[in-house]
Amino acid sequence: MTDSQPISRPAGAAGVAVVTGGGRGIGAAAARHFAKAGLAVALLDVDRARGRALADELAAGGGQARFYDCDVSDAAVVDAVAARVAADLGAATVLVTSAALIPNTESIMEMDLAAHDRMWRVNYHGTLHACRSFGRQMIAAGQGGNIVTVGSINSLLPLPLPAYNPGKAALARLTQLLADELGRHGIRVNSVAPTYVMTPELQARIDAGQRDLGKIMGVHALPTLPEPSDVADAIGFLCSPAARTITGILLPVDSGWTAGVSYMTYAGGVPWGRGAAG
Repeated sequence: MTDSQPISRPAGAAGVAVVTGGGRGIGAAAARHFAKAGLAVALLDVDRARGRALADELAAGGGQARFYDCDVSDAAVVDAVAARVAADLGAATVLVTSAALIPNTESIMEMDLAAHDRMWRVNYHGTLHACRSFGRQMIAAGQGGNIVTVGSINSLLPLPLPAYNPGKAALARLTQLLADELGRHGIRVNSVAPTYVMTPELQARIDAGQRDLGKIMGVHALPTLPEPSDVADAIGFLCSPAARTITGILLPVDSGWTAGVSYMTYAGGVPWGRGAAG
């Protein structure tokens, strides 16, 4: 259902899932996951065409979804949208912060500072804005809730992305701070850390020579990359009763990148490789 149509929340709905960056990729997969689980879904995105199309898709499949045009970098806009979501669907019970800009390799000395600042406004501040607006909503409702921020393997180790990489590291710490602050309200806050996720956007970067698939696969323990639905499943787990005592964590969904990035690049080779050292 698009943002121009009336909507009512049916009695007995399982809750309300708010997904920023919900029009594509991990955000869209998370929206599908929660719609399938019976939650009403609020899709927040600046991409109106994709957001409305997904809302219509979920509604056609029997789910309940509504699209909200929202630039998360603007705190006042996020506050206003949060109020609309509460009026339309009810207070949020789940928040997934997937809205983000993704750069290509650059150096600190040569990077575009305006683009650097824009990435921080969307990736870090946008996450902060959503957590404040919808976290306050959860507190006021008094029913607890779950927040999952979307971090990255960039949260763990340095990569040559001087705006994106520190921003994702900051999100890991923000997640911990929020977990401590909101735990007394029964609100759990966790983060997922995907590796390269096989999306059409990643494939386009590979095709354009902006990502080296051989290098990507060479440092993963598993021979396949996660798809958006794999990350959505991890998000769903963190929001489920099975994770009721888990909060403040960063959960890699990385096909073994965290374990493999050092092991697979050892100068002596790996044990099963040709010419491996003892």
